[in-house]
Amino acid sequence: MGIIRRFDLPGAQVDPVVLLKAAIMGLVEGLTEFLPISSTGHLILAGSLLGMTDERAKVFDIAIQTGAILAVVIVYWQRLRETALGIGHDDRARRFVRNVLIGFAPAVLLGLLLGRAIKAHLFNAPVVATAFILGGFIILWAERRPASATRVHDVDAMTALDALKVGVVQCLAMVPGTSRSGATIIGGMLLGLSRKAATDFSFYLAIPTLIGAGAYSLYKERAHLSAADLPEFAVGLLVSFVSAWACVRWLLRYIATHTFTPFAWYRIAFGGVVLLTYFTGWVQWVG
Repeated sequence: MGIIRRFDLPGAQVDPVVLLKAAIMGLVEGLTEFLPISSTGHLILAGSLLGMTDERAKVFDIAIQTGAILAVVIVYWQRLRETALGIGHDDRARRFVRNVLIGFAPAVLLGLLLGRAIKAHLFNAPVVATAFILGGFIILWAERRPASATRVHDVDAMTALDALKVGVVQCLAMVPGTSRSGATIIGGMLLGLSRKAATDFSFYLAIPTLIGAGAYSLYKERAHLSAADLPEFAVGLLVSFVSAWACVRWLLRYIATHTFTPFAWYRIAFGGVVLLTYFTGWVQWVG
């Protein structure tokens, strides 16, 4: 059973406990969305511990992604602005938009076909933990590839085929615990992109992917929303934005001189702990 049973707001009153839970979930979202450690997996596990497992809580998880997306837009504002202004006459800008849209397309198709089934059957602790562990070993494998395997050192050097391949790999992130950022960054590296190019493209690809998935999910689940939800949604979104902005800026500095190996070991250790607590009953994970 969760530590707190309900994610509820009695009437129009603002419950401090609800706001605290919203802040915690916003922090989890912001710190994990763009690292290769799975924001969805962390939100499922954190929500399970906090008792945030009802339908409205699931909508909340989707809504606070908006803060993380806005953080990426702010960090990459100069490039996005140049692209918007140059799309009518600049081949570089048109190629960039084309590649992002191509990379976005596979997730749209697979999400429409399998999204409901995946949420019904895979959003549980054992699946999340197993994906954490397998993803960790894949990161270790990717970081051991020879430097000569890198052929694309900048996002602007990517071809349409490169973008499509990364987009296909992104679909693996529909399995909770895989990590959208992890799939696109590590997948991009295995496909020949440099660590910097893969990270940049992953962030750019996050904008339409998360906006599209979020808007679609919020529309479908709109019956679970009400004006009384605004305080906790606002707190979660704000905390998500601030923490994601700090995390993205830190990660871009980090990858200049470091590998993703520490994240791999974190995934393996964290996944192992979740499996241990689940099968021993030390923690009663919901789902």
